[in-house]
Amino acid sequence: MRKLMLGNEAVARGAYEAGVRVVSAYPGTPSTEVSEYISHYDEVYAEWAPNEKVALEVAVGASFAGARAMACMKHVGVNVAADPLFTAAYTGVNGGLVVLAADDPGMHSSQNEQDTRFYARSAHIPLLEPADSAEAKAFTELAFELSEKYDTPVFVRTTTRLAHSQSFVETGERREVPLREYVKDIKKYTMMPASAIGRHVAVEAREDRLAADVNGMDIVREEMRSRSLGVVCSGVVYEYVREALPEASVLKLGIVYPVALDRVREFAAKVDRLVVVEELEPFIEDTLKAAGIACEGKNIFSRQGELSTAIIAEKLLGKKVNAEKLDLPVRPPVMCAGCPHRGVFYVLSKLKLTVSADIGCYTLGAQPPLSAVDTVLCMGASVGIAHGFEKARGREQSKKTVAVIGDSTFIHSGITGLINAAYNKSNITLIILDNSTTGMTGHQQHPATGYTLKQEPAKILDIVEFCKVAGADSVRVVDSYDLAAVEKAVKEETAADGVSVIVARRPCALLDRNYPPAMKVDGCRKCGMCLRLGCPAIEKQEDGSARINPALCVGCGLCTEVCRFDAIKEGAR
Repeated sequence: MRKLMLGNEAVARGAYEAGVRVVSAYPGTPSTEVSEYISHYDEVYAEWAPNEKVALEVAVGASFAGARAMACMKHVGVNVAADPLFTAAYTGVNGGLVVLAADDPGMHSSQNEQDTRFYARSAHIPLLEPADSAEAKAFTELAFELSEKYDTPVFVRTTTRLAHSQSFVETGERREVPLREYVKDIKKYTMMPASAIGRHVAVEAREDRLAADVNGMDIVREEMRSRSLGVVCSGVVYEYVREALPEASVLKLGIVYPVALDRVREFAAKVDRLVVVEELEPFIEDTLKAAGIACEGKNIFSRQGELSTAIIAEKLLGKKVNAEKLDLPVRPPVMCAGCPHRGVFYVLSKLKLTVSADIGCYTLGAQPPLSAVDTVLCMGASVGIAHGFEKARGREQSKKTVAVIGDSTFIHSGITGLINAAYNKSNITLIILDNSTTGMTGHQQHPATGYTLKQEPAKILDIVEFCKVAGADSVRVVDSYDLAAVEKAVKEETAADGVSVIVARRPCALLDRNYPPAMKVDGCRKCGMCLRLGCPAIEKQEDGSARINPALCVGCGLCTEVCRFDAIKEGAR
């Protein structure tokens, strides 16, 4: 059947048809939907793991047991999974093992633009890069076959543009691949030094074999047209190149590591000028130059952001494609109307505290008018940063410092930071913004929500009790919408010695759409206090007075708590 699919849906379909049995992942844009689509297939066990390291370890375990398995994550998640990843390259696999890594050129929803291709080279793991949804399905299926043929994990790398764009896919039937027999093999699966030394030799032999075989693979495709310009490219960039340079000859690399150097040499000999067009780092370009193949690349294109048809046409042909730009107002991301995090950040800003925050919706607390966040580094880092801040500047300064983290992110990688702070006699206050979901990536379940990826009831991690067991000296719960209670808790906990935790609890406003009546302004004194909340439902009119847009307001009531003149009241929908 022919069906229009997102790239992420096509990856899921490819894994399903390839006979995958176990899929583990942590949600991260742009990879999240892969697991969500897979969860609809009853034949596949699929789960949300607490983090990417655990997800890959689960997939490795399933592979050792003889099943085809996959772990899914975004590019920064590969950092978290790097420890098992590098050693899994040594152990090899039993059942096919695929790692879906989604990169984010342009940083649409990420804190960096790192390039997963370097992980493939460093870990000596092959990497496939599809150009559209049809290839996303086909390459995922191929990845399982290559994994078993060459006894290696295999990367499938996508990018935001591929993950979230649609093209037609031919679907087929699922192949029920039988479990491979598990045979105890200490030298293969137990990576103590004596075993690892031998496996390193096997990894290099496998890589040499792959480097030779890749030159004969069908997913390396040559398209000869004009001899004046030859382009080497891969992934979604191929689509841009074909549209921008219809006369150019193209060598499309479906497998990016290892690079098919013999095929590139043959192609280079047929064209007058060889240009590598690739997003982010000069991965392919540097590989070709190291092999003595003359080419151009990053002398023409930037290492930053996404490429496009217009950029490629302009850089290589001097053509301006759709060059006219509309003068549109900037639309920065903001916390939703009724977001429970807003009140906490309002209080932190009011108290002029130094705030180390984390990756999630609460990162938006850095935006004006709240401007409450000082640092954001990576998942779970807020706790360690606050602890390091206290150890560097002393107790008195730490009274003005708090760490902020979400419930899902706390489970992902904040737990160890809390344990470290308690163990090392820190004096910090950690605020866990518990909105009962993984919010930024679209409301996925986690161990504290009580449901699995497949929406089955599950045991609930009690965050409050866990923090006590982890060594926190004080743990208290407040309602995120109760500004007075939040302020009281923050003042008291930052003044106390030891490690304290405030769980600011209120479900995400988008989880339950049965909102109370919208608020309305009656008798505004133009003081502007309500505008300091940064709520998108509160609008400043030309005369300086405030107005509440009933189409956006969810009736959370925060604005009534900050209005000094009782000018905001409950209205009607």
